[in-house]
Amino acid sequence: MKKSLVLVLTLIVALTLAACGKNNNEGAASGSPSASDSAPASSASGEALSGTILAAGSTALQPLVEQVSTKFMADSKYSGISVTVQGGGSGGGLTQVQGGQADIGNSDIFAEEKFKDADADKAKELVDHQVAVVAIAPVANPNVGVDNLTKQQLVDIFSGKVTNWKDVGGADQKIVIVNRPSSSGTRKTFENLALGGPSQDLPGSIQEDSSGTVKKLVGETPGAIGYLALSYLDNTVKALKYEGVDASVENITTGKYPVWAYEHMYTKGEPTPVVKAFLDYLMSDEIQKSDVTDMGYIPVGDMKVARDVNGTVSNK
Repeated sequence: MKKSLVLVLTLIVALTLAACGKNNNEGAASGSPSASDSAPASSASGEALSGTILAAGSTALQPLVEQVSTKFMADSKYSGISVTVQGGGSGGGLTQVQGGQADIGNSDIFAEEKFKDADADKAKELVDHQVAVVAIAPVANPNVGVDNLTKQQLVDIFSGKVTNWKDVGGADQKIVIVNRPSSSGTRKTFENLALGGPSQDLPGSIQEDSSGTVKKLVGETPGAIGYLALSYLDNTVKALKYEGVDASVENITTGKYPVWAYEHMYTKGEPTPVVKAFLDYLMSDEIQKSDVTDMGYIPVGDMKVARDVNGTVSNK
């Protein structure tokens, strides 16, 4: 009799626990994000988006794309999409996207500036997505004793005509040039808009293809000068005025500071639904008004002037 009672009680407890477990599971389900909140992004045909994206090229744009891609992949709506970001310079990015090795070619320059003459048709196959504006400032070691350079002084330095800071109002110290490789979009922008033409790779100058390494070298090398996108600036290097004008946001958006460029993310033809989802995410207000501005870039929509492929600036 006593054994039967124990069995009955055990059965009741087991049934009760089972019921509680079911209720708890139902509760957890009801507490999860709604279908509309967590539903994966879908294509026009209604299929959930999934796949991989390789974005390669500009190291000036690389930090922004890396940060945004991390947030993008953490969003449940895009959990089926994986984004890989690589540097390599604007020229490399354009070559890779044109050749089909990358889905997106990150570039500080227009495709038409790379693919010219016999290669001009290659530029026509690429679609330009301008996701931000970046300004480039001449930078120097903090101890050179100069805070402003004119265009002519920069030309004299990068052509080797001036080799000591004392000749441009600074310390009696040898100038060490830290330049970028010819494939660099940052170099091309600096040459076109700050120097007014190509620079030479002078004997004794340093050449680095990474913006991060340029910053490190300029900050640690006595007498060094280079140029960097504003997104890389910190107190380890001294940003120099150009013709007396600071590279401030106001001066850039109004066109008073001339050394700026669009950050392009080129696709070969119209983007696939997966790539379009990423580009749309990057252009969303959430990203443009936080990540873009916080990292030293300028939203394209904030610009009061526009620049075409020929360098002509006009009011919007």
